[in-house]
Parts: sequence; C-alpha cells; structure tokens
Amino acid sequence: METEPQGFEPATGDGPEAAGAGRAAEVRTAYEGMLQIRRLLAGGAGVPAPWELRLMPRAVALVLEAAGFPPSAVDPAGVRTRTGYRVAGAADRVEVTWAGPPGGGATGEEQERLKACAAELERHGWECLLYRGPRGRRFLEVERRP
Repeated sequence: METEPQGFEPATGDGPEAAGAGRAAEVRTAYEGMLQIRRLLAGGAGVPAPWELRLMPRAVALVLEAAGFPPSAVDPAGVRTRTGYRVAGAADRVEVTWAGPPGGGATGEEQERLKACAAELERHGWECLLYRGPRGRRFLEVERRP
C-alpha cells in the first residue's frame, strides 16, 4: 500500500535526528514561508500569523530550528540520544525544555540555552516566561502576546 507524502514538519525534539543539506533547505524554505505569511496576514514579520496561533507547537519549533538551535532527539525505543530543545504543548500554550540523554549535561546548560531560545522567540512575537519546575528543572512557557 502506498502512503501519501508527508509535508514538512519542524523538529520538536521528540523524533529521530534530522540533519543534512536537504533538511537545512527545507527548514529555510518553511521559515521564509512563515515570514511571508506573517507579512501578508499579520501585519509584519514580528507578529504570529493566525495559523501559528492554531498550531503553536509547530510554529515555535520552526522558529527554534530555523535559528539554529539543536533539537533533542530520541531513538526508536524512545531513549533520548541528543541534547537540545524539546517543544510540547497544546494550541494555546507551549512548553520548551532543554533535554538530553542521561548524564549528557542538559541540566547544567538549560538556563542559558532556554534564555537564548526565549530571546529568539520573543523577537518573533511570542511571550516567554522562564520557570523552575519539578526537580528544579527549568522550562519556558510560550504564549501569544496579549
């Protein structure tokens, strides 16, 4: 049975590692498309478009991946294999964490890396708050600006 081709999906940090020149070109094309849609529908490149507000995890992941932040990754068994951002959430609120393999040092760099992620997301029109969650781990809560 044939499967239909899948469209571009930004890396959320919960999938396999996606890399290579082809991936970089796909990310660049998707990002440029997002900015163009913003200019046409939202009034400027610094304002999220309506589709982004409906699909916040996807929009946030695209901004982070396009900015060059590494996404975390997992193997087929669900074991984390790479340190980087992880985006999860619903349509109205997204959580960004800095995740990595056990003993990989993600905890030690999470505050600095999440602050850098927040700066990039805020530049793109999102509101970010840095929190300390269970077991002292930090995370960003990303929302639309009021």
